[in-house]
Amino acid sequence: MECQRLTPLHHQTAYPVFYHVDPSQVREQSGAFGEAFAKHNNKKEAGKWREALVQAGNLAGWDLNNTDNGNEAKLIKEIVEQISLKLRSINEYINKKLVGMESRVERVMSSLETGIDDFRMIGIWGIGCGGKTTLARAVFNQISTQFEGKSFVENIREESEKGGLQPLQEQVLSDVLNHQSIKVGNVDNGKSMIKKKLHCKKVLLVLDDVDDISHIEAFAEASDWFKPGSRIIITTRDEHVLNLCRVTRIHGVNLLSDEEAICLLSRHAFEKDFPAQGYEKLSRQVVDYAAGLPLVIRVLGGFLCGRDELQWTDQLERLRTTPLNRTLDVLKLSYDGLEEDLKEMFLDIACFLKSSHKDDVVRILESCGFRPKIGLDVLEKKSLITFSDDEYLGMHDLIQEMGRNIVRHLHPRDPEKHSRLWILREIEDILAEDLGTDETRAIAVDDNHVELSSQIVTKGFRNMRKVRFLRVVSKTEDYGHVSQNLPNALQYLSWGFYPHWSLPNTFRANHLVALEMSKCSIIQLWDEEEPKDLNMLRFLNLTKSVGLRSHGSASTWGTNVNTQKERICLPCYGDDSEKLQRSIVTGIRSQRHYA
Repeated sequence: MECQRLTPLHHQTAYPVFYHVDPSQVREQSGAFGEAFAKHNNKKEAGKWREALVQAGNLAGWDLNNTDNGNEAKLIKEIVEQISLKLRSINEYINKKLVGMESRVERVMSSLETGIDDFRMIGIWGIGCGGKTTLARAVFNQISTQFEGKSFVENIREESEKGGLQPLQEQVLSDVLNHQSIKVGNVDNGKSMIKKKLHCKKVLLVLDDVDDISHIEAFAEASDWFKPGSRIIITTRDEHVLNLCRVTRIHGVNLLSDEEAICLLSRHAFEKDFPAQGYEKLSRQVVDYAAGLPLVIRVLGGFLCGRDELQWTDQLERLRTTPLNRTLDVLKLSYDGLEEDLKEMFLDIACFLKSSHKDDVVRILESCGFRPKIGLDVLEKKSLITFSDDEYLGMHDLIQEMGRNIVRHLHPRDPEKHSRLWILREIEDILAEDLGTDETRAIAVDDNHVELSSQIVTKGFRNMRKVRFLRVVSKTEDYGHVSQNLPNALQYLSWGFYPHWSLPNTFRANHLVALEMSKCSIIQLWDEEEPKDLNMLRFLNLTKSVGLRSHGSASTWGTNVNTQKERICLPCYGDDSEKLQRSIVTGIRSQRHYA
C-alpha cells in the first residue's frame, strides 16, 4: 500500500484478494480476522498494518466467497486474465523523442470512440516516411489496455512478400490468445480460425502498411469475426484499398510543420528541443530538405549528431546529388507496386510535369500514349502526387527526387544512357558532342534564361531516334537553315520561340499527337508541297506565331490532319490571320469527305 501511495504516476497498483475472509472484516479488523490481528497489537508496526488493512479493504479486488461458490480454480483464472490485461501496456515502448503526436493521436481517437460498443475499422493514409506507423503505434499504446486482446502486425506488404500471410495470421492469433504454438496451415484455415477463436473477444488490431485488399481480408473479412467494441486500424499509402474495405473513417497524415520539424531534428541531433548555438541556419536547411517527413528528419538528425558545422555543410551539399538510401528505399515502395505503364507515367511527372496544371498534364500524357484520367487518380491515391484546389499538380520534393534517382541510378555517370533528360548542362553536352542514344525517350530544356544554339539543340538528335517527348522553353538562335534531325518517334513536340521558318522536311510526324510552338518564327510547317500524314495529331497550338498571318496556306499544313482534333489554337492577328485560320480549319474538315 505504501508503494501505491508514493508512486501513483508510475502506475503501481495494489489489488487485494480476499481469501476466505470478508472485505468488511479486513477494513474493520473484526470477526475471525480481527481476533487473529489482535495477537499482533503489541508490535510497533501494528498501527501501520491497521491503516494499510483499512485501505486494502476499501480497494476493488477479488473475493473468493463471491466467485462461483468459492471455486478457487475459477478465481485464479479470473485474476490471471484481468492482471494480464492490466500489464499489457507496462512494457510498451514510449518514444520520448516524438513531436506533435498528441494532437494527431487525438484526431484518430475521436473517430475510434472506444467507449461505444460497435465494430469500427479506420484508415491512416499518407506518403511513405510520413509517420503513419508511428501514429498507429502511439494510438495502439494508449488504448490497448481497454481490449481483451491486441496485435500490431507491422510491415504487412514486405512480410507477406517474404513468407505469405499465413505467419502473420499466426501472429495475430498468438498475440490475442496468449498462445505461442498456434499453426494455421494455410491462409483460408487462418481466416476460419480467426473467426472461430476471436469472435467472442474485444480485439484491437493494427494492420500496418497494407497495399492490397487481400491483406485486410486475411485478418478481418467481416465485422462478425470479432466481439462488438473491437477496433481495427489500417495504415496504407493507397487510399483505394481503404475505400474497397469501406472503413469508417480515413485519416490523412499531416506532415510536420517547420516548428515541429526543428524540434524533432534537435531532439535527435542535440538531445534538446532547439538547435545548438551556431547550428540554427544549418538546422533550417535540413528541415527544408526533409519537407516535413519525420523519418527523413530522424535519420538525418541521428547521422549529424555529434558532428561539427563543416560536416553538416558537407552533408547538405552531398544530399544535392546523393540522396539518403534509407529514405529513398522507403519512398520507392509506392513506385515498386505500380503497373509498368504507371511507372513510366510517374517518371515523366517526376522529371518534367511537377507544378503543371492538371489539364496540361493530361494533354501531355495522352500525347505520349498514356491513360492519365485513371492513371493520375491511381498515383494520387497512392500518395505519390497531389492536386491543389486550383488543380495544379504537386509532388513532395523527396518523391520527385526518388523518381529522378530511378532514372539516373543505373548509369549515374552516363546521362546519355538515361531514359529522360532534364539537366541543362547534361543536355548541352550530349547534343553538342553528338552522344545521343536510343535509350533516351524524353527531353526538356526548361531554362528560359539560357539562350541555346538551335544547331546544338538539334545536332545530337541524329542518334536519338526513340525520343517521344521534346519540350524546349529556352530561346534558341537561328543559324539560317533548318536542321534535319528531329526524331520521327516524337509524339509530343513543344518548342517555344522556335527560330526557323519551318520544320525539317525529314520529320515525318506520323506519330505526332501534340504540336505546340507558340511565339515561334514559323511560316509554314514544311517547305514542300507534299502534305504530311498527321492522322495522329490531336492538339495544335501556334499562338503568337506572327509569321503565319500572311504566309502559308492550308495545303502547306498537310491535308491528312485528324478530323477529331481536340484543340486548335492559332494566331489571331487581323483580317489575314482570320482568313488563314478559316482556310486551315476548312482543310481539316474537308478530310471527312475523303476519309
